Amino acid sequence: QVRLVESGGGLVQPGGSLRLSCVASVHILSANSMGWHRQAPGKQRELVAGITSRGVTNYADSVKGRFTISRDNAKNTVYLQMDSLKPQDTAVYYCNYWSSPYNYWGQGTQVTVSS
Repeated sequence: QVRLVESGGGLVQPGGSLRLSCVASVHILSANSMGWHRQAPGKQRELVAGITSRGVTNYADSVKGRFTISRDNAKNTVYLQMDSLKPQDTAVYYCNYWSSPYNYWGQGTQVTVSS
């Protein structure tokens, strides 16, 4: 069983920044990949950014150039640095740990971008 605990969400004005953290209860390099997904009200959950065990990253087109995923292996933590935030980034952000065939999720952290 893998436990994921997210933190760092909150209310920020448009153009502002937030950094999300996800602490895993296991070594994150044991995962095939880890990532951040988000779900806005009335919408499907979508992938925001991912990082493989080899360090390869990928991003949704809507966040490229604004968001950065990174990790600290020693702390078993994955981060999502979010800059130039827009109101359309408002959502609950979930951390994901995938180790085939198992998929684990955190409880989510709310990000609200509003003036």
